[in-house]
Amino acid sequence: MKAPKRLQALIDEGLIDSVVRQLMSGKEAMVFVVRCGDETRCAKVYKEATNRSFRQAVDYTENRKVKNTRAARAMAKGSRFGRQAMEEAWQSAEVDALYRLAAAGVRVPKPYNFLEGVLLMELVADADGAAAPRLNDCVFTAEEARRHHSTLLTEVVRMLGAGVVHGDLSEFNILLAADGPVIIDLPQAVDAAGNNHAKRMLLRDVNNLRDFFGRSAPELLKTDYGHEIWDLYERGLLDPAVPLTGQYEHDTGPVDLEGVMDQIEDARFEEEARRLRMATG
Repeated sequence: MKAPKRLQALIDEGLIDSVVRQLMSGKEAMVFVVRCGDETRCAKVYKEATNRSFRQAVDYTENRKVKNTRAARAMAKGSRFGRQAMEEAWQSAEVDALYRLAAAGVRVPKPYNFLEGVLLMELVADADGAAAPRLNDCVFTAEEARRHHSTLLTEVVRMLGAGVVHGDLSEFNILLAADGPVIIDLPQAVDAAGNNHAKRMLLRDVNNLRDFFGRSAPELLKTDYGHEIWDLYERGLLDPAVPLTGQYEHDTGPVDLEGVMDQIEDARFEEEARRLRMATG
């Protein structure tokens, strides 16, 4: 196919040789299958963000460092330049998270390059070499659901051990590769130690996995891995080798009203995000 304008810069730089086809189009990016020498990869072309909730953006970007002070001031003011700088920072966050998590051994697509708002990375493939499906498009037996759920909990632990919380983990941004699940879509990834919302985002991520795989293996619905994982993290005991039980004894002290309100807001955001994901395929 004819190369889209945004991919021409990568062709000019010799980073890709040709564009094979469009793989998907979502509200934040378009993804293309491309050829790089003898390899097939994918190129994620970011769109200008127009539908992102301001509250969500603030929660996710809390404590992110911006080296350019002029850009930081513009972002704080919300000027046109500031919005552009914020979008560039949002894209760079995914690139940084991919490199960081890949180095930590987390199952994410291998990143190769980032140029002119285009992320070049590994094409996650199924057993036939075709683009891997999302979990949402798959049907699992109870045994498969338990196995994939366990695998992904280990990946969540590895991510947290690397200081990262995905922030929007669900069946819509996990691919089923030939050798198991691979986590994608990380522009909203947050720093576990530096973001005040990291705990509730981690709990939401883990609960999303529980709810999805619990459709096939109902016993998972009774587990509470999220609080168990975060408790181990806070106590400095988190490690992929540490067996998880799925059980957690909650403090029976006074009700945390702020925490309850945060959960209500999370539920609203999740419902909005699901509607957008369903609308964009």
